[in-house]
Amino acid sequence: MEFNPQQHRVNLSDGRVLAGTSFGPVDGRPVLFVAGAATGKSMVFGEDALGDTGVRLITMDRPGIGDSSPTDARTIESTASDYRAFLAGVLGAGATSIPIVANSQGVIFGLALALAGGAERLLLVSPADEFQHRGVHALLPAEATALSDLAETSPGEAAAILAGFSAQAMEEMVLSGSHESDGEFYTSPTFLPRYRAALAEGFANAGAGYVQDTMLAMRSWGLDLERIACPVQVWFGRHDRSHSPDHGEILTARIPGATREIRDDAGGALLWTHAREVLAAVLPR
Repeated sequence: MEFNPQQHRVNLSDGRVLAGTSFGPVDGRPVLFVAGAATGKSMVFGEDALGDTGVRLITMDRPGIGDSSPTDARTIESTASDYRAFLAGVLGAGATSIPIVANSQGVIFGLALALAGGAERLLLVSPADEFQHRGVHALLPAEATALSDLAETSPGEAAAILAGFSAQAMEEMVLSGSHESDGEFYTSPTFLPRYRAALAEGFANAGAGYVQDTMLAMRSWGLDLERIACPVQVWFGRHDRSHSPDHGEILTARIPGATREIRDDAGGALLWTHAREVLAAVLPR
């Protein structure tokens, strides 16, 4: 069964607007999807499974991305607060804590939501690691941490470099750095058009939202992950070449009670190639 996406606009008390989309049955179990780098509300996964699993998957353009109002002073925590305000606007004020799937660079906001009590359960799929964490940084070559190091020491210079990036450059970077099995999936006619639409949203407003997102992700997160109280799972594909040097081993150990699963038959596209399993895993048992 196919469901038409529902478009949402939530007006905030400070005059800003947050825009988003929900996919699947309108009376389904709400699950928040926090998408990765430079992608907006068009990005989705598991559309063909939402009816079977009874999931209403909700996405949001982060501030400065797509149709959400930009804001100059944005933090990881303020973005998590915006997600909560958006969910309250879409689902009602009683929706204080729901299951969350966060992917790639979006995981910082999923983690911040968990710290703020906004996650009933949290599933991190192919999470982009904290490059400035001492243990992770030590596993990476200097060229891999160069821009992250610059963001930490000279944020203005790093932001200027990122501002020169484009949707096409992002697409090329993702494709060139992926395992061959991921490349086949990313260029498939079922995925590539949606990815390009989501990238167009990601680089709206001259890429301001993308730059903010990436600066927040590349610098020290400042999140006390030991205080996360909800169940957390970390999933990686064995062939993932880009998100973490140790497939999230250090990240998982930093979160109390978190579990890690490595899929031998997947790469960085794990979220989409194993969408049904992801949806089943994030729903309360």
